[in-house]
Amino acid sequence: MARAFVFPGQGAQTIGMGKALAEAYPAAKAVFDEVDEALGESLSSLIWEGEQDTLTLTQNAQPALMATSLAAFRALEAEGVSITVADFVAGHSLGEYSALAAAGTLSIADAARLLRTRGQAMQQAVPVGVGAMAALLGLDFEAATAVAEEAAQGEVCQAANDNDPGQVVVSGHKAAVERAVEIAKEKGAKRAVLLPVSAPFHCALMAPAADVMAEALEKVEMKAPAVPLVANVRAEAVTDAATIRALLVEQVTGSVRWRESVGYMAAQGVTEVWEIGAGKALAGMIRRIERSITCRAVGTPEDVTAAVESLQG
Repeated sequence: MARAFVFPGQGAQTIGMGKALAEAYPAAKAVFDEVDEALGESLSSLIWEGEQDTLTLTQNAQPALMATSLAAFRALEAEGVSITVADFVAGHSLGEYSALAAAGTLSIADAARLLRTRGQAMQQAVPVGVGAMAALLGLDFEAATAVAEEAAQGEVCQAANDNDPGQVVVSGHKAAVERAVEIAKEKGAKRAVLLPVSAPFHCALMAPAADVMAEALEKVEMKAPAVPLVANVRAEAVTDAATIRALLVEQVTGSVRWRESVGYMAAQGVTEVWEIGAGKALAGMIRRIERSITCRAVGTPEDVTAAVESLQG
């Protein structure tokens, strides 16, 4: 039986996430302390006592979700569960950085600083109101891609996230994305809705942010991961640090190929996935992609105990 550890992306953030872990495990609290120090501010105060709107700002949500995932992972380690219990790691968009920190490719401090830079660069790449993203439900990737191409009309409109067989997110210029919503409904989408995001992620409009990340990633030491990373833009396993660095740059403008990534892991014999960090969004997607995979959320001390017991059982 093969197992994968997966790490959530933006949208999973909630006020209070990771607090119980930090209170129960010194190793988990140390993660939040390390992130606070790396950023030169108390992000943990925002995560535990702040306003949801402030936490949801991309530049805050990205390092906050990574910190929560790594706190959960350190709690597992404190109970004797090492990264090698997994055969693969993967993460959804920013979750890829969490996966790489867990697998030892990036330090937690570097991951926090990179995600703060990534969040700011993505926000600044496109003025507020110029871009948008929309979820098209009930269309497969090919149909959604065709909708995006028809909607573009000289503007940018791309399939950004291939989340599961019936959920594709498109991203680009606001007018083009609004056209995609209407076209998708005409083409039989169950629902097509604009998403409450602050920038159009994972499309060509993010090119300035990709340049910023290329520069930032060059300055950071990266080691080969302890277990292979199933990369968003390739939907297959990679272990070479230089390749991973290049793929993290490509990921800023490229599609998150989550459906294919899960399919790849299933084909490699993965039958169990642990979603490490906040929420259960990935588990829902994985169930819709591959029914043979069982999912376990690891985001609270109780989850950690249950996960450890499952290995002993």
